[in-house]
Amino acid sequence: MKKIFQILIFSISFLFFAQEGKWQDLFSYNHIIKIKQDDKELIVVTKSGLFYYNVASGEIRKLSKANGLHEVGITAFDYNPDTKIGLIGYETGALDIVTPNGVTLIVDIPIARSYQGSKKINHIFIKDNLAIISAGYGVSIFNLDKKEFGETVFFQEGTNFIASNEAFVKDNVVYAATNQGLYSHKIDLEFPIYSTWQKLNALNLSQSDTNGQNYLVATKKEVYLGEAFQRLPYSFTDIKDVVWQANDFLVCDVNKIYQFSTDGSLQSTYDFSSYQLTTGALYNGKLFAGSAFSGILDQNYTSVKPDGPYSNVASRMTLVDDKIWVATGKKGSCYQAIYDNNLGYYYYNGTRWEYPQYFLDNPQLAFNILDVAVNPSNLSEIYFTNYAQRGSKGVYKMIDNKFSRVFNTSSAQWYNVPEYLAFDKNNNLFATFSFFEGDVNFVGMYFISQDGSRFETIKTANIKQNSSGILAFNDRLFIGGPRVSEGGLLIYYFNNTPTRFDDDLKQILRVEEGLPSASVTAMTMDKNNSLWLGSTTGLRILPNALSDLYGTKVKVSPIVITQNGIAEELFKDAEILSIAVDSGNNKWVSVNGGGVFFLSADGQKVYNHFTKANSPLPSDEVTDIKINDKTGQVYFATSSGIVVYKGDVANVTSKFGEVIVYPNPVVYSQFKGSVKIKGLAEKTNIRITDAAGNLIHQAVSRNGYYEWNLQNQRGSRVASGIYFVLMTNEDGTDKATAKIAVVN
Repeated sequence: MKKIFQILIFSISFLFFAQEGKWQDLFSYNHIIKIKQDDKELIVVTKSGLFYYNVASGEIRKLSKANGLHEVGITAFDYNPDTKIGLIGYETGALDIVTPNGVTLIVDIPIARSYQGSKKINHIFIKDNLAIISAGYGVSIFNLDKKEFGETVFFQEGTNFIASNEAFVKDNVVYAATNQGLYSHKIDLEFPIYSTWQKLNALNLSQSDTNGQNYLVATKKEVYLGEAFQRLPYSFTDIKDVVWQANDFLVCDVNKIYQFSTDGSLQSTYDFSSYQLTTGALYNGKLFAGSAFSGILDQNYTSVKPDGPYSNVASRMTLVDDKIWVATGKKGSCYQAIYDNNLGYYYYNGTRWEYPQYFLDNPQLAFNILDVAVNPSNLSEIYFTNYAQRGSKGVYKMIDNKFSRVFNTSSAQWYNVPEYLAFDKNNNLFATFSFFEGDVNFVGMYFISQDGSRFETIKTANIKQNSSGILAFNDRLFIGGPRVSEGGLLIYYFNNTPTRFDDDLKQILRVEEGLPSASVTAMTMDKNNSLWLGSTTGLRILPNALSDLYGTKVKVSPIVITQNGIAEELFKDAEILSIAVDSGNNKWVSVNGGGVFFLSADGQKVYNHFTKANSPLPSDEVTDIKINDKTGQVYFATSSGIVVYKGDVANVTSKFGEVIVYPNPVVYSQFKGSVKIKGLAEKTNIRITDAAGNLIHQAVSRNGYYEWNLQNQRGSRVASGIYFVLMTNEDGTDKATAKIAVVN
């Protein structure tokens, strides 16, 4: 795997700015962290990005990793309306400086060698050109004009560090709110020396703010005002934020916001009993509340946010035309159910995102949804698997996103736990389940007939307790087994009787048949009926997967590429998470920790390699890839959200589509990669000539897409000039032409 990454470094010319306009985020903007003001807009900060809300016009603009930011996982923000500079802090410890001229990434956070804790930015407070940054180690001062760090103090006592939860500066003195109390120090030469800091109280503080004349600090249940630490005589449940706003300050409790005058007198109470709050702000005398699940709310409880899913957690997707269903569940390292979020599925109906009310109305149920399937003959009929080792497990049927019924055959906690779904060509539904009751080493299946009248349990074969997915094609099912010991690929044959199971045939492929390990973690069927298989240690291909394989000696093969005369197995020792095929039969492969690779149809050429570092991908662990063949859009699911890439291959047929060449013109000083040609036929004969009609380059494209490296047939870069691209489809019934201008 190390070699293939080295190869890619030399073979791919990929610039982040070249992707501008190609990406779209499908992030959730529900969880609000901060609300700041700038002229006529509110700047609303979420975990995924920022959005700018014009209160008068209602206009909303987004700023995320898809169009400018460098990270996801925002944890802190502050903004100076006078200088128009904002500073974003991330879970990773990185910072983004946001100005009207663009976004600058800062990564050189000063951390002591002895500090091994979280790098998360806890809080940011901006005063003039200085930002006071709170983190797990203490406090840093960042100069926004110079874009560099000044002094840093490490709150170190022995081998332990005291985290600064929040901090502010007043009269050139920095105050840091910690779990051990409030600490202060003047900004001077002794600022970095922890022993010179003064401890003002011993309260367990989580919040703080100042208006320049006075300040607030708060625990989870109490608020203290000023240097005398005057305790406000009010009872709070779980304080989420304290915010000073001009002549008033706000205390944001979990379900209420209290407005106080500067002397601590209560002015107003705003009740949001149906919501979980996170922060608040006053704008032109009107209150806006930040929530955990509903964006920002005005005093009439109207929710304002960019459209998006209920949460960012995404593990698996189902696409039908312009509609999307997103599963959110996962398995643990020992294949146990994980209930971290207790989320249902999200649904994009082609116009807006929805979250079924059923999941909100049933918090007592344990949800861990691994897969969602849509009835091909009735898109209002949805099925999902609840991989829950509790009473709520089962295959659930929803009609118009409302609960209909649940299918389950075992009341035992650990047995028959549903995993993945597939409809066959007759619209019968198959659902794999783990730990077959009566023989836990076997994976089982549920069969649900098209009309729902039959619900049966099927014992399949010993692929060690769990499955990783199921595909239905023609007269057979393909079931992946992810366990390295006794997993593999199960081919389950209906034997021409798809609703009768006593005569079915089974075949298992493991290491003996060429798999790199007895595990299958991902699989997909390509346009040539080759089954692409991902495992924990590599990639394999089963050719002619729909032919008569039963009883024959079946072998799967790796993809071997040659670079500089050296043969190397593609993705050797890499864990494959997902594989998808576009309409041109190109492959998209995600690798655990390695992002996503865009490959040619045969896997011999790597067109692109997207990672968290060089693209808007929020994570290098892309758990699922889905492609809209009509639009060419490629969807990537991660635990930190979904992003969409506008691919170059869409709706490939035997005829030409709209042929586009880009970049064009090709100016060497601005672009040093290959020229891309899209909109081609399934098989396209390509001839490139110069203005005099001399043949410069010829090739055959078999995937609706081609890249020319601007070299002639001798391997030399072509001279400046105009070049003509002459193209015909396979049988010569369709033709296309294009011009390319080259400037060296």
